[in-house]
Amino acid sequence: MKTPGTSGKEANLLFRQAYEYMVTRMDRGEWQAHDKLPSIRRLAEELQVHRLTVFRAYQLLKQHQKVYVKEKSGYYVSPCKTEEQSPTEHAEKGRSFTTSSALKNSLSEIQQIPVTYQFSQALIDPNLLPNLFLSEHVKKVFDIYPKLMGTYSNAQGDEELREYLCRYMVRHHNLQLAASDLLITTGGQQAIDLISRIYIRPMDPILVERPTYSAALDIFRQQGARFIPVEINPDGYDLVKLEKLMEKHKPRLFYMNPTFHNPTGYTVPSAQRKQLVELAERYRCLLIEDDAIHEMYMDQPPPQPMLTYDTEGWVVYLRSFSKYIAPGLRICAVMGGLHVIQSLITAKSLADNGTPLVNQKMFLHYFESPRMQQHLEKLRIALQIRKEIVEQELISTGWRWVSPQGGFNLWIQLPDHIPVEQLLKECLRQSVSFVPGVICDPLREMSSWIRLSYSFVNEEHLRDGVRRLIAIAGRYASDGEC
Repeated sequence: MKTPGTSGKEANLLFRQAYEYMVTRMDRGEWQAHDKLPSIRRLAEELQVHRLTVFRAYQLLKQHQKVYVKEKSGYYVSPCKTEEQSPTEHAEKGRSFTTSSALKNSLSEIQQIPVTYQFSQALIDPNLLPNLFLSEHVKKVFDIYPKLMGTYSNAQGDEELREYLCRYMVRHHNLQLAASDLLITTGGQQAIDLISRIYIRPMDPILVERPTYSAALDIFRQQGARFIPVEINPDGYDLVKLEKLMEKHKPRLFYMNPTFHNPTGYTVPSAQRKQLVELAERYRCLLIEDDAIHEMYMDQPPPQPMLTYDTEGWVVYLRSFSKYIAPGLRICAVMGGLHVIQSLITAKSLADNGTPLVNQKMFLHYFESPRMQQHLEKLRIALQIRKEIVEQELISTGWRWVSPQGGFNLWIQLPDHIPVEQLLKECLRQSVSFVPGVICDPLREMSSWIRLSYSFVNEEHLRDGVRRLIAIAGRYASDGEC
């Protein structure tokens, strides 16, 4: 059964998202045991999808025993097994809190597993950072601001830092910005979360790259977003197909990572960036440009951000800095139109009332120092060496990837006979981690791909770890058995 007007793959994704939306409402206790659920027609109208989509979602809920049917009455929430507990157990349950079992961060779950060969962390090896200089810098900052620990930042962010970043963006990207056009968030991921809370309602269509940053997908799923995948390749996007998607679905936003893309490493060319802004204006689609590692190029600087071409306020630009300076500071600057920034300030004030002021001041004085710029040059060379080490080790495998011109990751396609899920389990058992491509795919189908981060471990560990990964993968015969 296919929803009229959609492809088979798209219809399949849509009904599963409707299913996840309903499961989430049950998990949160909004729909409780024996509650009557909305009719197919009413829920289809609420979610703005075809009735067949809702019907398929209800059938899956019934299959998983999450709902039951009363003849000529409709669908009802199934009681969970714990409802047959003793009165004492019920009393204990009554004193507990209900949490959402749908809450998930697939990437974090992998990264939290301690391993020797950490290829799932897209962060800089701490040994590559000028830690001694930074520690000396901390004292300098407290000398300048002796009362620093005794006050909050405002919700928008430290004004001195915002003014400095404005000058930096004008100097490097010729942008017309004022300090009021910026918001400081506690890392780029918080910015994504705040944006999703403001702009996404349940089952809202949003464009996302395929593949993309897995944590962003998990954030959007929490808001009940409906994913419209946009394929990204080494040359960027197919803009003809992209325009058709915008015209058909009227998406709320397009979350993108066009510079040293995570996980693929691809970079969208300048010509497409300008056209993307034009499409956003035409179809009133907010472009969320996530730019976490702009300075981490190896030969040539990347193209200018899409914000450079934006004159009507359709681009929200997330510029992270701390990944390659001091990850623990968690500094991201969000830039955009006044209407966007004002909404984000309110959301930020509700989330944490402002990024810690001490972090902002430390970042400000460290980032503007001449030593920082020298550090960036050395860091680019170190990352290129590490990337080349991994590629040299992989040459003999027959695995496929496109060598990136910047960033922290290789996006690798393994032969079909290697079961990535089993490979990951065995690798973790032998103290090697990587990111399975399926969690980066909004369709959850890229089961032959992995993301391998070369930035976090030293050169010796890179060689040893990649060799161990190859050896483990080599144990899988062409029939898929170890």
